[in-house]
Amino acid sequence: MSLHRPHGTLSDERDPIRLAPQDAGWTYTGLRVLTIPRGATRTVSTGEFEAFILPLAGSLTVEVDESKFELQGRDSVFTRVTDFAYVPRDAYITLSTKDGAEVALPMARCTKRLAPKYGPAEDVPVEVRGSGNATRQVTNFGVPGVWDHAEKLNACELITPDGNWSSYPPHKHDEASECEVVNEEIYYFRIAAQDGITPSREGFGFHKTYTADGAIDEDVTVRDGDVFLIPRGYHGPCVAAPGYPMYYLNVLAGPADDRSMAFCDDPAHTWVRQSWEKQVDDPRCPVTSAEGRVQS
Repeated sequence: MSLHRPHGTLSDERDPIRLAPQDAGWTYTGLRVLTIPRGATRTVSTGEFEAFILPLAGSLTVEVDESKFELQGRDSVFTRVTDFAYVPRDAYITLSTKDGAEVALPMARCTKRLAPKYGPAEDVPVEVRGSGNATRQVTNFGVPGVWDHAEKLNACELITPDGNWSSYPPHKHDEASECEVVNEEIYYFRIAAQDGITPSREGFGFHKTYTADGAIDEDVTVRDGDVFLIPRGYHGPCVAAPGYPMYYLNVLAGPADDRSMAFCDDPAHTWVRQSWEKQVDDPRCPVTSAEGRVQS
């Protein structure tokens, strides 16, 4: 089966994405994307998973245990860095929204039950990574060293301006070594329309994943709402077609006792990093902040 899961192939009767670890053929990492209508309330059971509550569009209220968080969201993933919340395993979560919302729940199977916690957008670091036509924005809301309130779960957001490359050089994290740890990874894509803001199926991008032994070698066209699963191997680049900015949510978890996103480059391409020293960053990055869009 292909590691590419096009829009609609992971949906159920209510929601766009419902991906458990067993659906991916692995152990730890999962993702749900929920659509909550205007004025509606949803209840979610986390079971054996810790999760982030990440608004993709709209704002919402999160109630869990004795905590209540008001998450200020965004019009789309291309307009603002959003508030988020961490919720523990073995919990019932109530999500409610006045104006309607779409929300992602990146998840990881874990053993510890931590307390719920609120993450304000103002505290989320926004990184400009790469240079030249490989300049992209990394929104590090749920990564080690920034957000340490999790047992297994790692997550971040990427925005790649149209025409640019990201997840490059190709890299992997499928064995325990001096430079990497084992992580299962999900890429969840959103592609903007001609306005650069509104997610739409009219645009597209490209994604590549491969292994050194050739057992995996996938070059796919990705569109808005698609998912790509990475059980092992080098992944990258992701390429945003001219005219269509690309967003993706990365979700990672693995067996290591300590959370880490450490990786190893494909040695054939790691030299590209040094080339960035002589290039100029794309001025379109960063694209967003907690205050909204950086570039008008």
